Amino acid sequence: MAKLTATGVRAALSKPGRHSDGNGLILAVGTRGNGSWMVRVQKDGKRRDIGLGAASKVTLSEARTRAAAARAQVEAGLDPVTQRRKAAGIPTFREAAAHVHAENKKGWKNGKHQSQWLRTLEVYAFPTLGDRLVSSIEGPAVREVLAEIWTDKPETARRVRQRIGAVLDWAYSKGHRDSEAPMRSLSKGLPRQPKKDGHHAAMPFADVPAFLARLRKKETWGRLALEAAILTAARSGEIRGAGWSEVDLDKALWTVPADRMKAGKEHVVPLSPAALSVFRRAYELRTEGCQYVFHGAKRDKPMSDMTLMKVLRDMGEAVTAHGFRSSFRDWVSEETQFPSDLAEAALAHAIPNKVEAAYRRGNLLDKRRGLMDAWSAYCSGTGASVVRLAHVK
Repeated sequence: MAKLTATGVRAALSKPGRHSDGNGLILAVGTRGNGSWMVRVQKDGKRRDIGLGAASKVTLSEARTRAAAARAQVEAGLDPVTQRRKAAGIPTFREAAAHVHAENKKGWKNGKHQSQWLRTLEVYAFPTLGDRLVSSIEGPAVREVLAEIWTDKPETARRVRQRIGAVLDWAYSKGHRDSEAPMRSLSKGLPRQPKKDGHHAAMPFADVPAFLARLRKKETWGRLALEAAILTAARSGEIRGAGWSEVDLDKALWTVPADRMKAGKEHVVPLSPAALSVFRRAYELRTEGCQYVFHGAKRDKPMSDMTLMKVLRDMGEAVTAHGFRSSFRDWVSEETQFPSDLAEAALAHAIPNKVEAAYRRGNLLDKRRGLMDAWSAYCSGTGASVVRLAHVK
């Protein structure tokens, strides 16, 4: 039975406390003159209070209508707060993730990253968070997602955490959440991950010449690409995505455009005689209409990122293609008199010191050509014969 009247509400607002209207509807007054409506509901033995708005904006009649609607939704198994936010246009986590992916994918240079970004959320986050409104996702819910993979798949778990945070921060910036992503405190609620040194497995530089001699005894597209990566000290993705439009065989130069470089800056690679020989061989074996230097399984697609790894595993090596960059860097430091900044330039490493970067504007091309020629000579220093097969398998 209703207990309050319009006049009674005005009087109640001057008395801090909770004033009941009946059927769970309550006028909660804090400081004098400030009050808000709420309805107390109960379902399956669980009680909760649901806010209905400020008394200064919601009349007694409107509060009763809202309270009745909330009770009906609870009885139907619905969350009144979630329903209200849906009506306000707040997206689910799945919908928000799609928006974030669409807005950012054009800025991601790595096509693999573009596809994996959303895929990791589909596999690990959507089953728990996908249909929840972004406004209702707090730390415990995110921890529940991460806890299942935190120690078993540490690298994947960290990526999932970062991507969940990106979605929730996007939602906050759009006004769909009252706070930023609750990521900072999560580390305290998750177990310590197993330690990893973070380095790519590398071959000692002293073993590289003998390895290259073995690599050259058989010819496949994967082996050609791996040899090119070793001789140019390039990243796997730069080699696999190399296009004929980037290569000048006459000038022995390979120019990697900025949008394919990690640092986002164009990188000119001087091709040593041995490296140039690999590129010329690829040109002899090219398929008409294929834009890529090193042929992938499909003419219009670059070589798979697993191809070079398979070559290494088939040869019984437990190193990575990326690790040969470390082999090159160690060789420069321990076996040559070439300056460190020249090696860093050859590796296309970004210069963290902005002042130093401003002064070192040149690409040191002539000096780097001497460095890469020396590396090529070292790699071929075993004197092993090179066997080139007639056809690439």
